[in-house]
Amino acid sequence: MPDPISFATSSPRHALPLLFPGQGQKEFYINEAHARIDALLHPAIEGEAASPPADPGEGECWLVGPVPKGVWQGHADELACYTAGTWLFSVPRDGMRLLDRSTGQLRLYRGGWTMAAAPSTPVGGATVDSQARAAIVGLIQALADAGILPE
Repeated sequence: MPDPISFATSSPRHALPLLFPGQGQKEFYINEAHARIDALLHPAIEGEAASPPADPGEGECWLVGPVPKGVWQGHADELACYTAGTWLFSVPRDGMRLLDRSTGQLRLYRGGWTMAAAPSTPVGGATVDSQARAAIVGLIQALADAGILPE
């Protein structure tokens, strides 16, 4: 006799709940999947914090800091989004990018969250090339405007 088919209960990358034949209360699972997709599609956070804000707005997302407190405990480096009066946590995956609204900068996840640091602008030296300096300053500003470097 063949082995029975085993259905996964959630997607492998972002734990989106999956439906299976004959399942009851499908609306609950669909709504949870939509909430997760809403949080993970083009994610933007208000900033990074160790504990949740006192009065979060609906749909507000935060990056949980390395030493979380309160209801965020056990969710270090995860994305916490406030949805329907509760916190929905998402584990980041390598390659995930998000916009940090507090800095206006992009963050990238590669085993941990990283942000680009601004290179120092050229100063001094025996020979000063003002055009080269202006070009480098312009390049740094363009990278900051694109959200790659901090402003």
